Amino acid sequence: MAQSNSVDLTEIVRKNPLDRIIVAIASRFGSKSKEVERFLRFAFVGAIGAVIDFGTLVTLQATLLPPVEPNKNLKVALATSIAFMAAVISNFIWNRLWTYPDSRSRSMRRQLAQFTLINFIGWTGRTLWVSTAYAWLGAALMPILLPEIQLFRPGYVPSVSAEAKLGTIAAWLIGVVVVMIWNFTANRLWTYNDVE
Repeated sequence: MAQSNSVDLTEIVRKNPLDRIIVAIASRFGSKSKEVERFLRFAFVGAIGAVIDFGTLVTLQATLLPPVEPNKNLKVALATSIAFMAAVISNFIWNRLWTYPDSRSRSMRRQLAQFTLINFIGWTGRTLWVSTAYAWLGAALMPILLPEIQLFRPGYVPSVSAEAKLGTIAAWLIGVVVVMIWNFTANRLWTYNDVE
């Protein structure tokens, strides 16, 4: 019987330089080391997702969905939602392959459905938060940050949309932290509860 030349993507993903660092840090936590290792991987995957999320959000607000009238609130919610979903897709793939490679008692389809439901709850909360907080956060932060901005851009006068963009980013940052904690806990207890 001929051997298969196929490459196991899970093994390639699991054997990366970051694993040594993560295992070294996690090993300091004794009996909790495996869970700390999972959380660190989850956080790293989340950081990659945050970069995708943030990059997509900024790009959309700078191009297709600027936070200006008409429909400013809708544009903010839509840009935030598209960015969030791009990150969710990336996060599922990387968590399935790297964070929880030993979680295979359920089909990928079922895990994707569970992961999506948990992320949908996180997305709903984050979108409501960003949509309601961006305006007042932008109005509160712009006067504080304007002198620092003007250090790099002398004579800068913020536009109407600049406050909205700043507020969106500030609300997004807060939302990312809250949703990461929610996602890890809910996914660990439900989606990936078949690993020890």
